[in-house]
Amino acid sequence: MKHLAILVPEVQTGPNTLSCIVGTYHIFTEANRYYHQNHDKMLFEIELVGLSGQSSFLNGLLAVKPQKEISAIDKTDLIIIPAIAPNFTVLETKNIPFVNWLRNQYTHGAHIASMCTGAYVLASTGLLERKNCSIHWNAEANFQQLFPNVSMKTDSIITDEQGIYTNGGGYSFLQLLIYLVERYYDRQTAIYCSKIFQIDINRQQQSDFVIFNGQKKHGDEMVIKAQEYIEQNFAEKISIQKLAEQLTVGRRSFDRRFIKATGNTPIEYLQRVKIESAKKELETSTKTVHEVMYEVGYADSKAFREIFRKVTGLSPLAYRSKYNKSALK
Repeated sequence: MKHLAILVPEVQTGPNTLSCIVGTYHIFTEANRYYHQNHDKMLFEIELVGLSGQSSFLNGLLAVKPQKEISAIDKTDLIIIPAIAPNFTVLETKNIPFVNWLRNQYTHGAHIASMCTGAYVLASTGLLERKNCSIHWNAEANFQQLFPNVSMKTDSIITDEQGIYTNGGGYSFLQLLIYLVERYYDRQTAIYCSKIFQIDINRQQQSDFVIFNGQKKHGDEMVIKAQEYIEQNFAEKISIQKLAEQLTVGRRSFDRRFIKATGNTPIEYLQRVKIESAKKELETSTKTVHEVMYEVGYADSKAFREIFRKVTGLSPLAYRSKYNKSALK
């Protein structure tokens, strides 16, 4: 029988930490039951593991009692790291013992899956260096500053690379759990769990959930001025070359500093601002797609549709149908 270890953080917990822990335990327990019913054997021994006999959540309102301390787990096959507090800057002292244990278990063959901001814990081990990682889109900028050598894939719900899994934010950890059930049990068990827990088995991206807020905590005043200009004038025809000249910076230097500060090229940033404005109009107004397109500064409907789909994963019409109730009347 394989062993599944669900990590219980000692500190730095958030509202979603408990959801991830309970959700993992519930879904894998049901997968075990169903698999046993069809194959006459259990696949996983499931245990909550931590650093002490009890961890408190939600300002002491709730508590979780791990079944074992990590020091008692010599070998495990799969480790689940739940989401932690989103305002992460560094792994706090009480959680640091997880680092060596996670590294050691991975070296000896364990697979590791992080849920949402649990990626902060995983990245603190160094195991995500030069690997792909998904996290909640709202944590992307902070994560990228803290761990610049990790390749961000926040448009994806799940990444799977060399025995390391990550996933996007919120309750998308449920998609990761179904993915892992199929990976370790079989397709039949995954379909059963998706139906019992009513989780979409085929959801692959979080692009349409993203609310774009330009990263401005980078400290480069020149780039901030450029961002503000783009955000205030995005509907006009903006020349990036002229904007660089206006800010008395050479174009190559302007591009380099902009990318370093925001993670986007100036053109990409302009596109994201335009599409974010278009999304809001499609969510709340009765304007046609063409009217919205012209308002945000596009004249070519094909180009607008292509960029909109690239950013959100949906066509403008599909996006409106999904988020604007009045569009369904």
